[in-house]
Amino acid sequence: MSDRLGVYIADDERPAIDRLKRLLTDMESCEILGASTRPDQALLECARLHPDVIFLDVEMPGMDGVSLAGKLALLEHRPTVVFVTAHEQYAVEAFDLAAADYLVKPVKPERLARAIDRIRVMRPVKTRKARLIARLGERILSIPLADIRVLQAEDKYTNVHYTGGSALVDDSLVSLEERFPGRFLRIHRNALISKAHLKGLIRDQHGADRVEVEDIDMQPEVSRRNLSVVRQELLES
Repeated sequence: MSDRLGVYIADDERPAIDRLKRLLTDMESCEILGASTRPDQALLECARLHPDVIFLDVEMPGMDGVSLAGKLALLEHRPTVVFVTAHEQYAVEAFDLAAADYLVKPVKPERLARAIDRIRVMRPVKTRKARLIARLGERILSIPLADIRVLQAEDKYTNVHYTGGSALVDDSLVSLEERFPGRFLRIHRNALISKAHLKGLIRDQHGADRVEVEDIDMQPEVSRRNLSVVRQELLES
């Protein structure tokens, strides 16, 4: 797994997010996990994604950056906070909240690099096992990616079938394909399967092609469009 710092960006100005993304993308030590212009969404996504560090604008509508930093400090996996703003007068309050650093816009690449170096010293990166955060009724589950066998689109959600059962996630199939390239195989416009656990291809009594998947008792249907891809994967495995 990656030993890079997982980074989240919260800023109400989209151009500011895009600029910081470009600067961070050039740093091999960083992995951008997400970004938002809304503080409430940023809080929820940090609780789900467990970033190592959040670059946080101070002045945002609704919940300002200082208030958001206070809420982030209550998370079980709380990120290291770096404030990014055009207003230097917030520096004292920022460090009262134990922020790791305080960057003034427009952020310069060399200043950002120093902030990252400081964070890596303060917070040694732990190898993160890839997981999905899912819902099962009122419960929130953390499902290891290695346990997932089938992903099926259902209305606005994706149903995750794993070795311990099934649960829902908000992520789309397309976003999961992009987030975990090479791990899943598209078998239908509404379904992905774990490549490593593809066991076989069968035809049911109604003439539909289906895949056999290790460790779970289900046989998802394969569309005509994806049938050749599944056959090729079986030949190469």
